[in-house]
Amino acid sequence: MLIAGAGPTGLALALALAKRGIPVHIIDKTDAPGTTSRAMAVHARTLELYGGFGTLAVDVIAAGKPVDTLHLWTRGHVRGDVPLGRFGRGRTPYPFILALPQDVHEKILIKHLEAAGVTVERRTELLGFDMKADGVLARLRFADGREEMRDYAYVCGCDGAHSIVRHQLGMSFDGGTYDQVFYVADVEAAGETAAQQPFFCLNDHDFCLVFPLHAETKRLIGVVPSTQKSATEISFADVAPRVAADTGLNVTRINWFSTYHVHHRMADSFGKGRVFLLGDAAHIHSPAGGQGMNTGIGDAINLAWKLADVMAARAPDSLLDTYAVERMAFARRLVATTDRVFRFAVGGGAISALLRLYVVPFVMPRLVRLPGFGAFMFGIISQIWIDYRMSAISQGASGRVQGGDRLPWVADVNNFAPLMAADWQAHVYGTLGADIGNPGVPVHCFPYSADARAANLQEGAVYLLRPDGYVAFAASPGDAAKLQNYIAAHKFVFGQNTLKHA
Repeated sequence: MLIAGAGPTGLALALALAKRGIPVHIIDKTDAPGTTSRAMAVHARTLELYGGFGTLAVDVIAAGKPVDTLHLWTRGHVRGDVPLGRFGRGRTPYPFILALPQDVHEKILIKHLEAAGVTVERRTELLGFDMKADGVLARLRFADGREEMRDYAYVCGCDGAHSIVRHQLGMSFDGGTYDQVFYVADVEAAGETAAQQPFFCLNDHDFCLVFPLHAETKRLIGVVPSTQKSATEISFADVAPRVAADTGLNVTRINWFSTYHVHHRMADSFGKGRVFLLGDAAHIHSPAGGQGMNTGIGDAINLAWKLADVMAARAPDSLLDTYAVERMAFARRLVATTDRVFRFAVGGGAISALLRLYVVPFVMPRLVRLPGFGAFMFGIISQIWIDYRMSAISQGASGRVQGGDRLPWVADVNNFAPLMAADWQAHVYGTLGADIGNPGVPVHCFPYSADARAANLQEGAVYLLRPDGYVAFAASPGDAAKLQNYIAAHKFVFGQNTLKHA
C-alpha cells in the first residue's frame, strides 16, 4: 500500500491501516515535517475517531487548548458569545474545539505511527503510475535521485491541492479562487481579545479571527487590505493598522506571517480502480469553520477500514466503491456551505457590512439559544452531524437511528468505550433477544438508560456498527434475525461473536 503525502490525512490513513495490520509505505517529497501551518482547529468528530488509536486523542488534547466559547467583537467591544461547549455537552465526549497548530498535530501523528512500526520516507516522490487489474505499478524518485518502479496493491493520493495522483488520473478539479488575499500570523499580543478564548472580530469591510495558541501567543487570520493585495511582498506591517483597529490588540512580537489565496474546488471522483484521492487532493474549500484538515482525516479513516477488510478478504471489492459515495456527498455539501459562509464574511457592500456589524454579533447569540438551534450549529461545526444514509451498506432503522448514522454517544454508560477496538461490533441497549443468532462480531449489551432514551436509541434493538463508529444496520426488537441476512447480502465475513455486558 503506497500513501503519497505525509500531512495529517496521509498520516491518519497510515496509522489506521497499520493498526489493522496492513503494511504501508508512506512517502513525502519534503525533507522534514512542516514547521508552520494554517490549520489549527481539531473538531469533536475527529477526536472521537482518534479514540480508536490508543492514546492518540488523549495526547492530542494534552498538546492543544480546548475552547468552548466564541466571542463576537465589533468596534472595540464584545457584543455577544456563542457557547459551543454547552451545545455539545451530552452529545459527544469532546464538547469543544481543540486549538492545535497543524505542525504540532503532525508530530503527534508521526510519533504514534513510528510506535506502530511505520516511518515516513522523506525526499521521496511519486512521479507516476500504471494501473493493473491486480495492483498499481508506481514510479518513485528517491532522495539520492534514483528512480525505481514498485508494485503496490493500492495507491492513495494524500498529496495536496496540486496532487500528482489526481493529475495522473485525469480528474477535473472544478471550482474557483476567491479574489481576496488572506494572511495568517502567529503573534504575541496584549489586549482584551488576547484572552484564552477565540474572538471573531467583525467590521464593515471583513473580519479577523483571533485564536489562542499558548498563554501569550495568538493566531490571527484575516484579509489583506485591497490596497495592498497586489503588492509583490506583503508583510505584517501592511496589515498591522487594520489588526489594531479591528481587534484592539497590541502586538509586541511577530513569530510567523504568511499570505495565501483561498480556493474552493472538488475532484469529479475520489477514486478510480485501485487508486484513491483523499484530503486536499480531492477537495479544498474556504477555512470557514476550520473544516479542511478534519475532513481529510475523516476521508482517511473512512477508507482505511474498507481497504483493510477487502485486503483481509472480510469484504468484497465492491465495498471500496462506498468510499467515494459517502465522502463525495459530504464534501459537496461542505464546499457549498463554507463557500456561502465565507462570501458573507468577506463580502463588500452595505448589506454585508450591516450583517457583520449588527445581525451576527447581536442576533446570533440570541438565535443559538433557541431550542435545538445551538445543538444543530454545534453538530455542523463539529462534524458529528455527518451521516452516510445514502450508502449501499447503510440499512435499517430503529428508534430514530438509521443505518448510516453516527452512533449517538450515551454518556451514562459510555458506549463509546468499545469503539476503541476500531472494528465491527454490535450494540444492544436493554435485553438481548434470542433471535440475534451468531453475527460473528462482539456484541455489547448496555442498560437501557435515560441517556440511551434521550439519544433516540430503541430498547432491545440491535445496532451493527462499522469500524468507524457509524451504524451499518439497525434492527428493531424481534427483527435481529435480519442481521444475518444483511451480513450475507453484503458478503461480509466475520469471526465468532462474543457477548459483553457493560
